Amino acid sequence: MNLPILFCIDDDAQVLRALSRDLKSRYRDRYKVVSTTLVQEGLDSLLALKNMGETVAVFISDQRMPQLEGVEFLEQAMKFYPEAKRVLLTAYSDTDAAIRAINNVQLDYYLVKPWDPPEERLYPVIDDLLEDWQETYHPDFKGIKVIGYQYSQNSHEIKDFLAGNLVPYQWLDIQIADEAEELLKLNSLSNKDLPVIFLEDGSYLINPGIVEIAHSIGLNPQLKKQDVYDVVIIGAGPAGLAAGVYGASEGLKTLLIERRAPGGQAGTSSRIENYLGFPTGLSGAELTRRAITQATRLGTEFLSPQSVKSIVQIDGYKRIILDNDEEIVTRSVVITTGVDYRKLETKGVSDFTGAGIYYGAAMTEATACKGKEVYIVGGGNSAGQSAMNLSKFALNVYILIRKEDLSSTMSAYLIDQINATENIHIISKTEIVEARGSGNLEQLDIICLDSNEVETKNADALYIFIGAKPFTDWIQLDIIKDGKGFIETGRELTSYANFNKVWKQNRDPYLLETSCPGIFAAGDVRAGAMNRVASAVGEGSMAISFVHKYLAEVK
Repeated sequence: MNLPILFCIDDDAQVLRALSRDLKSRYRDRYKVVSTTLVQEGLDSLLALKNMGETVAVFISDQRMPQLEGVEFLEQAMKFYPEAKRVLLTAYSDTDAAIRAINNVQLDYYLVKPWDPPEERLYPVIDDLLEDWQETYHPDFKGIKVIGYQYSQNSHEIKDFLAGNLVPYQWLDIQIADEAEELLKLNSLSNKDLPVIFLEDGSYLINPGIVEIAHSIGLNPQLKKQDVYDVVIIGAGPAGLAAGVYGASEGLKTLLIERRAPGGQAGTSSRIENYLGFPTGLSGAELTRRAITQATRLGTEFLSPQSVKSIVQIDGYKRIILDNDEEIVTRSVVITTGVDYRKLETKGVSDFTGAGIYYGAAMTEATACKGKEVYIVGGGNSAGQSAMNLSKFALNVYILIRKEDLSSTMSAYLIDQINATENIHIISKTEIVEARGSGNLEQLDIICLDSNEVETKNADALYIFIGAKPFTDWIQLDIIKDGKGFIETGRELTSYANFNKVWKQNRDPYLLETSCPGIFAAGDVRAGAMNRVASAVGEGSMAISFVHKYLAEVK
């Protein structure tokens, strides 16, 4: 946490140096002393300090300044830090100004120059003011602040991106947080500019895109100039992260590309309890953080957020074409793009996506569900984990499933936890027929599949887990996929009629190799995958062993 500030202003540089010196000699270990001789510079710096989340404890202003009198400066300073204590430096003849300041700016003290000796005339005054100030002082959040509407798709996307990339931030709902309105007003912004991101250096972004945010917060959305990579991994879920760790650790020049945020669907999980080596479980975010740290420490380069639109083979090399048309040359590729949540095509759902309706765990919105009625569609483990997490905040959590019970779709340990949680309710043999609201989700029409009766329920949030589809539409090579779009690999390829037309090697495909030599697939994107974090990690690491074999044969 940064030290609170003692802010001093006096147009007489000699007096200001003496005041700063005396203050630093006594308070430098607990407070930071900031000083200026220029009124406009002082006001500009207050705006920058406010945007950066800094705190001013005491203003000490000279009264007789040619640009602006001290009383008027304190009046303007109050707009930035109304809780700060205010001291006016005066001459003996400035008693009237001091009295006026007491009335106009609730002056806490007027200090007559000179204040020698400070031990008698300065420090006791400042000590008393600081002691008073500390009683009501609450440190401001130091870091990125996001201001927007709770039920805004753009705001949700920004929060989801920051959280997915493990970037700490503070969310300020413009309809609730006084600080949000204050920051907009001080920076001459209005609600039409939302969402707005205030960065740590005090600058701000108005309704930014994901790539703009990535640039501003120091992520790496731009490609480094290089020659040729040994392996490029597309997708930073558990399989991709594991491939990045093993590729770099085994001496391969490795690049990992992620279109949005690392961790994949597993990264949004509130609790993974069946992952080997973590008896008390761990969150998807924690697993992701550990994996990224490990991969980058070993030498994996990380490019995010950046999307791949195609792969082209030229003279044995693979050219990866990014959305911005930049090209990456590599000797091999591992595709670990995972899956996307399947959309619920029910009437009204698309209208409120990001405004009360969310796909996946949407951890960023969980705290907004405090004391509210929350619904979940889906009966898999992801739905169960989300229900357990949301039950800590919501008044009630309702799980809607088409089947009689959860036994055939959810792990037993999760079912036991759900049954033991009083505010989680399972509603079987039901589905949603319409979502309704004004600006955000407010009601759901739910049909009973046995009786065909429709009942309208008040709903503040809906989380959807109805399965997934592979993220493979972007692949344009002759890579064989199954009927659902999952990538086929290994011996399963030989059962396809067109396999011999595309495979021209004098060997069979390796276990995780696609129908395009040197391009491998691992994790949930692969046909026949186990859809478990542990298996994805295993496949990602195993893919690198096949990359080695492939690279050895093409040297």
